Amino acid sequence: MERDLSVSAGTTGFALHVATPLNDRLSLRLGASLLDHDKSERTRSVDYDFQLKLRTVDMLLDFYPTDRGFRLTGGLMFNGNRIDAAGLPNASGSYVINNRRYSASEAGRLDGRIDFRNLAPYLGVGWGKAPQAERGWGVALDVGAMLQGRPRVALATSGCTLPQPMCAQLAEDVSVERASLSDKVDNFRVYPVIRAGVTYRF
Repeated sequence: MERDLSVSAGTTGFALHVATPLNDRLSLRLGASLLDHDKSERTRSVDYDFQLKLRTVDMLLDFYPTDRGFRLTGGLMFNGNRIDAAGLPNASGSYVINNRRYSASEAGRLDGRIDFRNLAPYLGVGWGKAPQAERGWGVALDVGAMLQGRPRVALATSGCTLPQPMCAQLAEDVSVERASLSDKVDNFRVYPVIRAGVTYRF
């Protein structure tokens, strides 16, 4: 049985897929992608170091309406994407949380995590080896969207050495900051998928 092996890179990271033609119009494609990436961003008052850990496993059905390589794709992605967030003190060694200033040495660490639902539908278009194509090299392309839903955001401090009433106030302010962080990452509920690479039929 003929199979297509494709290697690509894009917004989901580096990807490897294997496709098996089912008939003259359909192929089943299975694969996985991964990427680690760091970036710094700011909410309304707090700077963060974000560590993006992109992990997806794809189960996709490709429909080729013609004998050429254009395809329509639908399927599911097992979504292991997550973002680890670490609050960064400002130049004076302080956090400003909900308009209150806290010494980072007394407030402790400010850490968060953003993740998503485990199964995400995928819809897209692309280009690849049509089921009737001959063996050999070809182009692999995907453009679509993974519907991963509203991000789940957790944010908390650890190691507060302030007096108990101030630690309690800090916890309340962090709850307000968590809402701000949720707003910052809300656009991740629809994740754009753009991948390009090469494929080989053997």
